[in-house]
Amino acid sequence: MGEQQLTTAPHGHMLTNAFAWSADSRWIVYDTRSGADGSVFDGVRIERVEATTGRVEVLYAARNGACCGVVTASPVDDRSVFILGPENPTPDWQYGPAHRQGVVVQCSRPGVAENLDARDLLAPFTPGALRGGSHVHTFSGDGRLVSFTYEDAVLGAAVAAAAAGSDCPQANLRGVGVSVCGKPVRVPATHPRNHDGAAFTVLVTTLHDAPRPGSEEISKAFEEAWIGTAGYRRPDGSRQRYALACQGLVRTAHGETISEVFIVDLPDDPTAFTEPSTGPLAGTATRRPCPPRGVVQRRLTFTASRKHPGIQGPRHWLRSSPDGARIAFLMRDDDGVVQLFTVNPWGGAAQQVTRDPWNVASAFTWSPDGSCIAYAADGSVMTVDVQTGRSHRLTDRRADGADPLPEAVVFSPDGRRIAFMRRLPAAAPHNQIFIVSADPAVLPKVEK
Repeated sequence: MGEQQLTTAPHGHMLTNAFAWSADSRWIVYDTRSGADGSVFDGVRIERVEATTGRVEVLYAARNGACCGVVTASPVDDRSVFILGPENPTPDWQYGPAHRQGVVVQCSRPGVAENLDARDLLAPFTPGALRGGSHVHTFSGDGRLVSFTYEDAVLGAAVAAAAAGSDCPQANLRGVGVSVCGKPVRVPATHPRNHDGAAFTVLVTTLHDAPRPGSEEISKAFEEAWIGTAGYRRPDGSRQRYALACQGLVRTAHGETISEVFIVDLPDDPTAFTEPSTGPLAGTATRRPCPPRGVVQRRLTFTASRKHPGIQGPRHWLRSSPDGARIAFLMRDDDGVVQLFTVNPWGGAAQQVTRDPWNVASAFTWSPDGSCIAYAADGSVMTVDVQTGRSHRLTDRRADGADPLPEAVVFSPDGRRIAFMRRLPAAAPHNQIFIVSADPAVLPKVEK
């Protein structure tokens, strides 16, 4: 059906679940992790491939024993942001959730990386710096902010010490944070793993070690997404400029742990991120960093009474329509089939989008005009019209087992093409990057 293979080199090619295209839709950025799902963090280069020619350029090559990966592109300029693991790793500081950082490279200056988030591992901790590791970084629609998930090295060590008999600290729980670009942070050189950053960085989610059953308290915030390219419009007509949707783990009244959709409204003015609220932005030796003033965390879905409660399906990040009016996620219908659903950022009942007989099998992205969502299912790349629920098959099923991989099905910013991966059969198989036209005029309706 007109798909095109872009990469052929005998090494891994790993797309991130969204923002894989450059702002001008000319390039696709990726890393070189070797595994099909990217779970082994062994990539050593960030590259990009030109969608019209297949020409490849290296944007960054890791040094001193470090690895790099999970790259996303800015929607407004030539920056790319990605994870960098520790350089010169030591037995006590290997790659891991609390030992990684975000770095930024400008495509016009390949090989020159700038630390995004600062790190300060010794008290008194520096406001605007992290004490651990950030992961899966994405720019806001205006490129001023970067979101990420986070785990804390200080609390990780404190929990281990508590097991040996010291005071019990808060648990090291995964949360969501935001970096304010262009507001650099300097930290003291009191620890060999401390470093400065180009952005002022805070955590924006409130977590609880033991959420009360039936409450809106969460023990984990993850798989976040910026809402809209410019936030969302509230029911009263006013605009919330910056907001994130994320999955949050709650405990039901019956004691089950499920994932629900949450929203985090942020201050309209990023300079307000420097103002603390309920506690210190940088945390303490035994307490998590606190969100800044003006952050409001709300629950959007309440699915405990459904036949199949909670967000379900393959690993996926929530994704917002460009106008910010709908947040998409996966959940099982009453027949147990994984389908796309959406919910409004101000709440209300979730709306089912797909009604296919097969499971949605991948992460997904919206078209830039908000009319459809791209995903993988039934061995093909698909789109679904979000108004009618009609699904269209973009690629043929293949008999060789090289189905579209579930990690990424990504619309280009101009809406014309969709990037995805296949792991091609070979003596030494590798992920390769493909694109397919997203023009609905040439796509037949799916036969169900």
